[in-house]
Amino acid sequence: MVSGHGRILAVDPGSVRLGLAISDVDRRLASPLTTYTRRDAAQDAAYFKRIVSEEEVGLLVVGLPIHEDGSEGGQAKAARAFGAWLGDVTGVSVVFYDERFTSFEADNALADIGLTKKQRKARRDRVAAQILLQTYLDTEVPRAKTCQPDAPATDSATRPTS
Repeated sequence: MVSGHGRILAVDPGSVRLGLAISDVDRRLASPLTTYTRRDAAQDAAYFKRIVSEEEVGLLVVGLPIHEDGSEGGQAKAARAFGAWLGDVTGVSVVFYDERFTSFEADNALADIGLTKKQRKARRDRVAAQILLQTYLDTEVPRAKTCQPDAPATDSATRPTS
């Protein structure tokens, strides 16, 4: 489900810190934005309203921490409650997207470039949000049809069969 126009903001939710990533206007590339430390409902609402306005956000993707077996636990329930709240305060549509292993992947990527444990911790949440968003963009955002000169247009939903 892709709705609205504008950029996509991804949120990697946590009980204290939220990692944020933003797409480009064409919804093709994800970039880490920031790590936000939760305060109280009023300050959090004001922060997200400002980000949505400044970044011209048309869709919110909230990471859903699903267990390896595909079931949802307490963290997923909290993420769903947060996402519902976020949609209400911003007026922007929210989709939930599986975030399994994003923090692990982020930590590995940051370690691979030689960051210390302290440096990785400071960046992990926003890089996890970037991984979440890029995966969402790569798998869920439809792309415009392209065609080569003298070739019929193709649609990824209708692939030729052999």
